[in-house]
Amino acid sequence: MAFTPLHDRVVVRRVEGEEKTAGGLIIPESAKEKPAEGEVVSVGAGARDEAGNRVAMDVKAGDRVMFGKWSGTEVTINGEELLIMKESDIMGIIA
Repeated sequence: MAFTPLHDRVVVRRVEGEEKTAGGLIIPESAKEKPAEGEVVSVGAGARDEAGNRVAMDVKAGDRVMFGKWSGTEVTINGEELLIMKESDIMGIIA
């Protein structure tokens, strides 16, 4: 099944964080926080402004992004856990 988000929505795949602390301690699965970093899988065409013109998206598929801890809605597409969020929930692109 192919999925394309509408308007200014973005589909993001979470990127797993480190399993060890800087001091070398292994973090157990139960103590890990969900990562607030991910890779953009697909983007919508963009929202429309008051005049009806399409506003271009700032992110594109393949970008590595940071987003808020509680951002997006978790969904399962083709057996893969993904997030759907508005572009405004994304804080920035990681270079």
